[in-house]
Amino acid sequence: MRRSDAADPPGAHHHRLDAPLELTVFAGGRVTRHPLPAEGRVSLGRSKENDVPIDDSSVSRRHAIIHLGPTIAIEDLGSANGTRLRRERSAGPTTKLLELQLEPGKTMELSVGDAVNLGSALIVIVPREGATSAAPVQGPGEPIVIDPAMQKLYALAERVAGSPITVLLLGETGAGKEVLAEHIHRRSPRAPGPFLRLNCAALSESLLESELFGHEKGAFTSAGQAKPGLLETAEKGTVLLDEVGELPPSIQVKLLRVLEDRKVMRVGGLSPRPIDVRFLSATNRDLAAEVKRGAFREDLFFRLNGIALTIPPLRARVAEIAPLARAIAERTAGALGRRAPAFAPETIAALEAHPWPGNIRELRNVIERAVVLSGGDTVLPEHLLLDAAATPPAAAPLAPPLDTSVAPAGATLAPATPAKAADEDAGAARSGQSAGDLRRELDAIERRRIVDALEQCAGNQTQAAALLGMPRRTFVARLDAYGIPRPRKRKSND
Repeated sequence: MRRSDAADPPGAHHHRLDAPLELTVFAGGRVTRHPLPAEGRVSLGRSKENDVPIDDSSVSRRHAIIHLGPTIAIEDLGSANGTRLRRERSAGPTTKLLELQLEPGKTMELSVGDAVNLGSALIVIVPREGATSAAPVQGPGEPIVIDPAMQKLYALAERVAGSPITVLLLGETGAGKEVLAEHIHRRSPRAPGPFLRLNCAALSESLLESELFGHEKGAFTSAGQAKPGLLETAEKGTVLLDEVGELPPSIQVKLLRVLEDRKVMRVGGLSPRPIDVRFLSATNRDLAAEVKRGAFREDLFFRLNGIALTIPPLRARVAEIAPLARAIAERTAGALGRRAPAFAPETIAALEAHPWPGNIRELRNVIERAVVLSGGDTVLPEHLLLDAAATPPAAAPLAPPLDTSVAPAGATLAPATPAKAADEDAGAARSGQSAGDLRRELDAIERRRIVDALEQCAGNQTQAAALLGMPRRTFVARLDAYGIPRPRKRKSND
């Protein structure tokens, strides 16, 4: 990295920190960190001759230069895809995220923490991490983070949390994207505000628009009164758009406008309303591939992808399986009024050897069922029913829940297969528990989860079924079987 004797670039103000700085680069699905000198010039570009090479096709060979000294500034070198600075600005009652385009050959002042796009790559200047930098500390209500890759991911998430940029969370279904999103919210300046989640795959297009943007009275047949949307309700807080890859094209266009203008137009409204919301989004899809296929807007993808964080699957985080299982068992036993059971060594070995195609969601279902089946002080391997849990999902039965099917990975609790029934009855007998008592406990757990899901989804049966990983027809059959009153239908709902 070169030292420059040139004068400070024009328009720069004193935003240097006394602490050493580093440049964090998010490009090509990788995160790299580069120590910065106290003074000098640092060149950025795709060519390996630069001080910081950035392997991204959207970055020019010689894209930009960072000037360091009493001030910090960035200079665009006539790049093909431009250099853009993202910065928060207060505008009356709201805070707006501005995107400033740097003209070729011009220089712009930078502050520590500013997010800068070089093409689609993102760079941020931050205080340099010390050699003893620690991973997030686990406390009450905190996620279990033990695997080294997860520790690095959560440490990065904490650093991102304090900035205004949008975050795209990637990972397999059930890997923990929502948990990471909540962690980012709790570590952000918006923590006192609400954290709201919307499952974009669980609602019809018309209902999704109303839920996101709200509606005015009389906007459609059942709109008896005006209703603010999720984005208005989350004022000063954070919105997680879960399964964002499922958004229909018409909603993609409107969401893009909201992200750009920080204003929302209710369905049937005449004037937009300003909002102050931080956006997180999550998907198990490859959005870059969806863009190439024409199924997802490229401009919306770039807006959502301020920074992408990829959560590894549970099978790649073996060290976390046992602590997660114990935490789930303690919570389940508490709900049943029992003492949390221990796990036999061979049970832990079986859990760690399982591939977990459904990730943490599957693990939760397996452990909840095992706690009920064990009926005693120790969970044994036969209580896990792992072979059954790992089978591909079969066609959902329409009968009440006391049939002979086994819940597939990621689904709700169900009784075991006939082949396992003898083992279960023997286990129940050993613990002094009858088969009838076991079935009643299984029913009680599933009924409670269905009721909780309905409450979380404001009575929306389709969304509650999706939240539980259950086909809607099966969900309706469960409502009837357990005597749960069905929420009154709305014409725009279910």
